[in-house]
Amino acid sequence: MVSLKKIKFSSTLVGLVWSATIFAANESTPTTEVLLKDADRARGAVESGISWNTAVDTVDGKTVSKVEYVIKSKGDKAVAETTAPEAAKGEYLIFKERNLWYLKPGMKRAVVISARQKLTGPASNADIASTNYFRDYDGAIVGEEKVDGVDCWKLELKAKAKNVSYNGIRYWITKTDHLGIKADFLSVKGEVFKTARFKYDNKLKVDKKDQHFVSDMVIVDSQRPDSTTNIKVKMPKIIDIPDGALDLSNFKK
Repeated sequence: MVSLKKIKFSSTLVGLVWSATIFAANESTPTTEVLLKDADRARGAVESGISWNTAVDTVDGKTVSKVEYVIKSKGDKAVAETTAPEAAKGEYLIFKERNLWYLKPGMKRAVVISARQKLTGPASNADIASTNYFRDYDGAIVGEEKVDGVDCWKLELKAKAKNVSYNGIRYWITKTDHLGIKADFLSVKGEVFKTARFKYDNKLKVDKKDQHFVSDMVIVDSQRPDSTTNIKVKMPKIIDIPDGALDLSNFKK
């Protein structure tokens, strides 16, 4: 006959092992803060000055277009200068935190525009600048999934303010390098209206260390599969940007 004491001891032991297992699993799960900060860094959110070239190719039904930019970013500020096509040269998108202005030659003052506003095809203005999801969204890890065979943490992000780029984002970040490789962008009703995939074939040296940096972002309209934008990033590099150099006042004509 098994004694009551032994049953209690066994139950206690099982409970301790189970608790230890849960604790170990939780300990191995990174925080949402760590995941978002690491993923943001690989998409331009670095405190030091940084620049890169971007080519935005769009196929929207039968319409094909291409726009090129030089982007400079530092902290919570960024400037995208249009370099092609010729007719759009000298146009600027000027970012500060969640605010955005548009300026082109001949305009007396910059115009306030929305980061959500369409840039071309399914791409919005915010998609070409540095990403700061950690600053702009509240997030939580909601599961683990594979994306194209890669183990990822699945996150749900909710906008912290009305002027944030998207109402919500479903975001997949790799377990190994903490890179965001897929994003579903959500409407107010929580419906997916476009999806993006990311590649990280660029390298950037930060604090004397090589890190992954985004090279491709392909955005597809969920309702119109024939509307696609491919954002290619080239030549990312750390540069010296003096404090205030990206302020709006420096670009007023």
